[in-house]
Amino acid sequence: MRGSYVSEAETMVFGVAERYATALFELASDNGELEDVEADIARFEALRRESADLRRLMKSLVFSNEDQLRAISAVVEAAGLGQTFSNFIKLVASNNRFAALTDMFRGFRQLLADRRGEVTAGIVSAVPLTDGQLADLKAALAEMTGKSVHVELDVDPALIGGLVVKLGSRMIDTSLKTKLDALKIALKEVG
Repeated sequence: MRGSYVSEAETMVFGVAERYATALFELASDNGELEDVEADIARFEALRRESADLRRLMKSLVFSNEDQLRAISAVVEAAGLGQTFSNFIKLVASNNRFAALTDMFRGFRQLLADRRGEVTAGIVSAVPLTDGQLADLKAALAEMTGKSVHVELDVDPALIGGLVVKLGSRMIDTSLKTKLDALKIALKEVG
């Protein structure tokens, strides 16, 4: 818990994101398009990562809602994104809710994972994992959770060695960096 000073705006954003994610999930489910919308979210996130102009459009207060809606409509049409997702992202634009979009996507993915009986594990390693290492890690996590495990991989050379695995509210940190930091603290206390 971050403390009792959590702002009302943060709470509201989570509530907004949760409502939008639930609405998108239910619409996609009713239309039999859960996997299509999941793929569209991934494509849109890739577009956003690759385009500074798109990120600026989504963050800037200089653009009117109408300008944002026109631009987003052009982006989703050019990208060939599905109708359900396109309508959703246009609604987000017209309601000026881009600030909560990442949380909306996260909420959608969580609902989808719950439906599939999956759990998501965030894994950060010092070097890219081989296919064999990844398979072994997924098997160990699946055995530990009793669920299918979806893995989101990241590489951080600053870890030096080992892994950091985040699974729900649990974190397993076997990185060499953390062990060295703990050793430094212990040595300072002794000295």
